[in-house]
Amino acid sequence: MEKTYLQKIEETAEYIKKEVGMLPDTAVILGTGLGDLVNHIDVKKVIDYTEIPNFPVSTVEGHSGKLIFGNLGGKYIMAMQGRFHYYEGYDMKEVTFPVRVMKAIGVNNLFVSNAAGGMNKEFVVGDVMIITDHINLFPENPLRGKNYSELGPRFPAMTEAYSQKMIALADSIAKEKGMRLMHGVYVGTPGPTFETPAEYEYFRVIGGDAVGMSTVPEVIVANHAGMTVFGVSVITDLGGKDIKEVPTHEEVQKAAVKAQPVMTSLMTEMLARL
Repeated sequence: MEKTYLQKIEETAEYIKKEVGMLPDTAVILGTGLGDLVNHIDVKKVIDYTEIPNFPVSTVEGHSGKLIFGNLGGKYIMAMQGRFHYYEGYDMKEVTFPVRVMKAIGVNNLFVSNAAGGMNKEFVVGDVMIITDHINLFPENPLRGKNYSELGPRFPAMTEAYSQKMIALADSIAKEKGMRLMHGVYVGTPGPTFETPAEYEYFRVIGGDAVGMSTVPEVIVANHAGMTVFGVSVITDLGGKDIKEVPTHEEVQKAAVKAQPVMTSLMTEMLARL
């Protein structure tokens, strides 16, 4: 008999509980080129995605595919090194499955990071942008289909998808440390093509500051599950009618690496003060 969605979540959560022992309250999803944060974690346990029952496996360069448990900023956390994308061919339930499992093992705070293209004229490559809100342009919502009341309400509010309290904390840390932190609205698109100049203009006109191919599905599911979310984008390229550079995955990874010290410092300090 085929396992139900709830059974799969439960089975995976039980496997992780058995493997790990101590369970975290906070999880971090590391995006493209942001894997360096792992080097700052005092690692206690690593589980390869291939070992986890019901888990998809990442297929993208720059995403290694491991769950890492350990201490960062004096807090015991779980880090997802490598996420799943809609453009890889996964459906939305698969893309967001790890977030369901996080909640099932007791995670209440979710930090998400990504690489994004900027269309805000104030941005420069290598900027770190706190996500204040998002616009969902994926063709499918991860909550479409049967709603399990055990997981969350049928019609969850997205009024504060990104925690104002967390944003205020990040801002105060940035002020203390003299960091350049931008704020903006993240536009989530299916990918895998980078945007046309006209699309960049369109995203800017509808209220977007940065665009990427991830994050929005996970954030929707995290909110559905009642988690507190903090999101951050590294601006890895710029787009619009007047931008002539052609973005490549290699350039994106390079720009993400440039922003790592700011990202690492910010995340570590936020965890310490949670």
